[in-house]
Amino acid sequence: MGDKVLRLWSAESCKYMNEYNVPNSKMLVDFDFDENKIVGLTSSQVCIWKRSGPRSIFQSRGDTFNHGLCMSYADPEVVIGCEDGRAFVYDMYSRSCSSIHRLHPSPVTCLAVTDDQLIVGGSTFGNVAIADQTSGERLGLLKSAFAPTVIRCLSFSANSHLIFAGSSSGYAHCWDLRTLRPLWETRVSPNVIYSAHHLPGDTSTLAVGGIDGVLRLVCQRTGETIRSFIKNVRPVESGPRQQVEKKRVREIAPDARLDNIPMHLRPPITGLSVGMRKIVTTHGENYIRVWKFRS
Repeated sequence: MGDKVLRLWSAESCKYMNEYNVPNSKMLVDFDFDENKIVGLTSSQVCIWKRSGPRSIFQSRGDTFNHGLCMSYADPEVVIGCEDGRAFVYDMYSRSCSSIHRLHPSPVTCLAVTDDQLIVGGSTFGNVAIADQTSGERLGLLKSAFAPTVIRCLSFSANSHLIFAGSSSGYAHCWDLRTLRPLWETRVSPNVIYSAHHLPGDTSTLAVGGIDGVLRLVCQRTGETIRSFIKNVRPVESGPRQQVEKKRVREIAPDARLDNIPMHLRPPITGLSVGMRKIVTTHGENYIRVWKFRS
């Protein structure tokens, strides 16, 4: 994000695979992808690239929404969160805006779309709104007990009907979607949490990462930090194609003094994704880490 080119690597081989140019020299602010396509968002356009065949399927009309900040999609629709607190729902194949929802009076900072067509949106006020995508009705507002804070990331568990969030004050949050009540709110980091994710179907562990550069595994039921990791040595870059290095992971105590750990060992985690035996993290210094676990 913050670049004009979207790049694709293999998480298995760590090889560079392809790149996709954002049209009209726009800056990419958010994206997601599956095995067939990549969906990208600029501040005023939605772009879709096929993984094979023609690169661009369509660009949304720039006059429909402005100042898009985040997106989430569940085929065939993509939901755009905007600075004015609204969420725009686009049909990716008819290229039209199907509905608009008012989620917050403040900017929508992050989004998640559930299988039963609920839109979940975080805000700069520290609240999470739940809206029915079909009727447009706002079903509830999840509030944090800790303010002021900004909800920076969301993750939804379809198996347990739980919504997880990370905030600017370092708290990880958990709400039950069925009761709209908080289950726990735990400060797992002294700084901003940029990303939280879990393996689909997993009801035990949540991975979180943020500005302090520590990868943490958190218990989904209690919010307790189970394990915390950093790398021993910083990877080395080599021109446009990153050199791959294998290094051991260093585990640190949950209450470790981070100011005693050099920053080059824990560069900020700007995004993460969880797989069966690996976690992929992206970092602000233009490189990617693949954390592999034996069990």
